[in-house]
Amino acid sequence: MQPSGIFNVSYEKDSAIVRTRLQWAILIAFLVFLFLYPLVVGTYLLSVAISMAIVAIVVLGQNIITGYCGQLSLGQAAFMAVGAYITVILMSLLGLSFWIALPLAGIGSAIVGVLFGLPAVRVKGFYLVMSTIAAHFIVIWLITEKHLSKLTGGVDGLLIPQPRIGSFVFNTDFRLYYLIIASAVLLTFFSRNLARTKVVRAFIAIRDNDKAAAAMGVNLFRYKLLAFALSACYAGIAGGLWAAYVSRIHPEQFTLMDSIWYLGMLIVGGMGSTLGAIMGTAFLKLLREGVTTAAPLVAKAMPSMVGAVPATMGLVVFGLIIILFLVFEPRGLAHRWETFKGYYRLWPFSY
Repeated sequence: MQPSGIFNVSYEKDSAIVRTRLQWAILIAFLVFLFLYPLVVGTYLLSVAISMAIVAIVVLGQNIITGYCGQLSLGQAAFMAVGAYITVILMSLLGLSFWIALPLAGIGSAIVGVLFGLPAVRVKGFYLVMSTIAAHFIVIWLITEKHLSKLTGGVDGLLIPQPRIGSFVFNTDFRLYYLIIASAVLLTFFSRNLARTKVVRAFIAIRDNDKAAAAMGVNLFRYKLLAFALSACYAGIAGGLWAAYVSRIHPEQFTLMDSIWYLGMLIVGGMGSTLGAIMGTAFLKLLREGVTTAAPLVAKAMPSMVGAVPATMGLVVFGLIIILFLVFEPRGLAHRWETFKGYYRLWPFSY
């Protein structure tokens, strides 16, 4: 749907992601904003932006497996842990560069995702969720297992060498911001283009009706495993970036609750939409930061609940938001944005 008075006169223009001058202006302004952001904010807001970019990559992967292919998964935190540990092990033990270790972390996570995605060929729905939860606990157990602790660091974790390009070291949040944001932008662009390929059309066919998809010639085994591989690859790359950001990783950084948060972000943003994954991440991350800031104020106003409020307020608000979106806007923020765009593009011809 195009704004009134704007027409595509070529196939290239019709298939372009950015079509109008306004869209180009908004895109350029947004990229300029991302570039200038660390120059005008403090350390706290910079750390929020960095963590938001890393989580957005994970949620983009969640969108591939759940939003496009319709396979419920709670294993993103586990695949993120795999990517983080592969990155650190390759850099600290084998001496590889971060720029080689990060892609290998994505590939390694994709392989692990395929292994744990094999049950998806036989099971779906609740049973698939349980198998991905099992995958999470298996990965965390392997990380902390005493015979592998010399490699993984066990419960003590591992220290990662700082990424560098020659003599330029990414040793501050300011420098890491540009590395992580550039990675997030590239992976978002890849995800947006992936949605226009026959691969995602096959994913959507499986999501809508896997039996009908198989009848039309879609190879369920191949495409389900491919969805798990791509999703885990995104999580693995995010894990490698997270390791570079925090400098030291340990198993407690990758919890099952994180996987639930990632799925919740996708629900709030809108499944099956790259924009929805970004919007859901931004909305819930900012909401989480707001609740964290407000919790001490609430505790101060209610002294009798001083211990309970800060600890539970975030979870209560998170659950309430998910319920409200499931009831009143099940297609998420992205659908609401599309509705708004449809309104102003058709104006003044409301019909």
